[in-house]
Amino acid sequence: MKAPIGEDIEHNKAMNSVAKNVARETAGETGGVSNQAPLLIGYNLFLSDATLVKALQRSDAGWAHEQISDLGRLLGTEEVQRWGFDANEQRPVLHTHDRYGNRRDEVVFHPSWHNLMRTSVEHKLHSLPWEIEKSENIGNRKGAHVARAALLMLTAQNEAGHTCPISMTFSCIAALRAEPDLAREWEPRILSTRYDPRFAPALDKTGVLLGMGMTEKQGGSDVRANTSRAERIGASSKEYLITGHKWFISAPMCDAFLVLAQAEKGLSCFLLPRWTPSGTRNRFHIQRLKDKMGNRSNASGEVEFDQALAHLVGEEGRGVNAIIEMVNHTRLDCAIAAAALMRQGLVQAVHHARHRKAFGKLLIEQPLMRNVLADLAIESEAATLLMVRLASAFDARESDPSERAFCRIATAISKYWLCKRSPVHVGEALECLGGNGYVEESIMPRLYREAPLYSIWEGSGNVICLDVLRALARDPSTVEALVHELRSASGADRRLDSYMTQVESDLTGQIKRSSQNGGGEVEGQARRLTERLALALQALLIVRHSSAVMADAFIASRLFGDHGNVFGTLPSGVDVASILEPVQTGLESRLPS
Repeated sequence: MKAPIGEDIEHNKAMNSVAKNVARETAGETGGVSNQAPLLIGYNLFLSDATLVKALQRSDAGWAHEQISDLGRLLGTEEVQRWGFDANEQRPVLHTHDRYGNRRDEVVFHPSWHNLMRTSVEHKLHSLPWEIEKSENIGNRKGAHVARAALLMLTAQNEAGHTCPISMTFSCIAALRAEPDLAREWEPRILSTRYDPRFAPALDKTGVLLGMGMTEKQGGSDVRANTSRAERIGASSKEYLITGHKWFISAPMCDAFLVLAQAEKGLSCFLLPRWTPSGTRNRFHIQRLKDKMGNRSNASGEVEFDQALAHLVGEEGRGVNAIIEMVNHTRLDCAIAAAALMRQGLVQAVHHARHRKAFGKLLIEQPLMRNVLADLAIESEAATLLMVRLASAFDARESDPSERAFCRIATAISKYWLCKRSPVHVGEALECLGGNGYVEESIMPRLYREAPLYSIWEGSGNVICLDVLRALARDPSTVEALVHELRSASGADRRLDSYMTQVESDLTGQIKRSSQNGGGEVEGQARRLTERLALALQALLIVRHSSAVMADAFIASRLFGDHGNVFGTLPSGVDVASILEPVQTGLESRLPS
C-alpha cells in the first residue's frame, strides 16, 4: 500500500540529507590527502649532508664551500628537480637524415636536458681541477678534485644521466695532454663555462663537449679485439682516416671523441671531431640510439665511421696507454655517482619514514624500520668517505708518488665495490617507500634503473677485479701504498687490527700465488680479495672520521659477520638513534619551499 504523500516527501528529505552527509564525509575521506610525505623540496643537498661537509673541510677543499652550497640549494628546488623528470620522460630523438635525404646525424633533446647541462657546465663540474691547475690568479688551492667530486655527487643525486658527457669532457683532458698541440687547440673550449649545444664546428662554438668510443660489437671490454681501421694520411702526418663500427658511443652529440682503432703498429688512440677543420661534417654516422634500461636522458648510440678524419693521440700502437688516464678519471666518477645514488636513496627513505604512519606510529619510530634505515645510513656514510678519500688521492698524486700508487689501486677497488653496493642499497631504500617508491612519479625507479650502469661503464666487475690483480702483481709500489694505508688506523680498534692483519695476509698470499702459478685459481678469487680490501679501506675511514657508534656498527656487521644477508639485519645493541640523527637533522634544516 502506498504511503501518504506527506510521509513520502518527509522520507525523501531524510534520505537526501543522509546522502548529502555521506557524500560530504566520503569527499573528506577519499578526496583529501593524509598520511603521505610531502615533496622533498626546498632543502640544500650539501648542507644537509654532514658527512660530506666535514670531509670537504678535512680534504683542504673548504674554499669551495660556498660554491658547493649554492649548487646544493639550487638542486633542492622544485624547478631543478622537475628538469630531471622531464629529461628522462622526454628522451633524446635521433635524426639520421634531413627531409631531402642528406645525412644529418643529430640528436635532439628536451629543453630540460639543456638546462641540466648548462647548470653543470656553469658550476665547472667538467673543468674545476684543470682550471685551478692552469690559473695563476686563483692561487694554490688544494682539494680541487674533492671539491669537484662533491659537486658531481650532488648533481648525480638529482639527475645522473647528463653527468655522462660532463664526466667524459672532464676526463678527456688527462688523455689529450699526451698530445700537446691538440691540448692547446682544444683545452680553452673544453674548459669554457659556457654551454653551447649548437651542432657546429668547434672553432665556431663558445664551449665544447667530448665523448669516448672504445667498445665494438665483437669485443666489448676486450678492446684489443677492435677491428676499426685507421689509415695514415701521408708518411709523417698525425692525421688518419678511420673506418669501422662502434657498438657503444657515449653521448654521440658531443663535439669530438677519443676513439680506439687499429693502425699499422697496432691499437691506437685518436681524437675524432664531428666537423673537419675545413668546416664540413665528418663522416660520423649515428646508426641508432640504444634503448637502455636506465640513463634514459642521455643518448648512447651505435656509430659508423666511413673514412672519418681523426688525429693521433700519443704513439701509434699504444692506444690503451693513451686513453687509460681518461678511463681512470671516469672510473673515479663511477664511484662518485654510486655514492650519490646511495645518499639520495637514503634521504628519500628517511624523509618518507618521518612522515608516514603505520600501525599507530611513524615509520621512523618502528624498530624494524629503524634497523633498515640505520643500516642504509652506515653504507651511505662508508661510500661517501671512500669516494672522498679516492678524490683526495687524485689531488695529491702529482706531488706524492705514494699517493699516485695508492690512487692506481684504490680507483679500481672503490669503483668495483661502490658500484656493486649501489643497486642493492637503492633497491632496499625503494622498498622503504612501498608502492609510493615503485611509481614513476617518485625518483626511486629512476635511481634503481640507473644504479647498475656504473658497474658496467668503464669496466664490468670482473674486468675491474682483474685490474686490481694486475696492478698488485706488476707494480710493487701499489702494494706498499695499500699496506701503508691499511696500517694508518693501527691501534684505533682491536677488532680492526685483527681484520687488517688477515687482509694483509690474504694480500701477500695472493701476490705470491700469482707469481708462482698465475692464471685460474688466483683470478677466480679476485672478487673476494677486492671486496675485502674495499671493506678494510672503508673501515679505517669510518674509524677515523665517523662516530664511535657508527664505527662499532660497521666493524661488527661488515667485518665480523654480525649481520644477515640483507639490509636491516644490524645486531641488537646498535645505537640506531645516534646513526640516524645526522640524517634527520639535515632534513629538518630544509629551507622554505
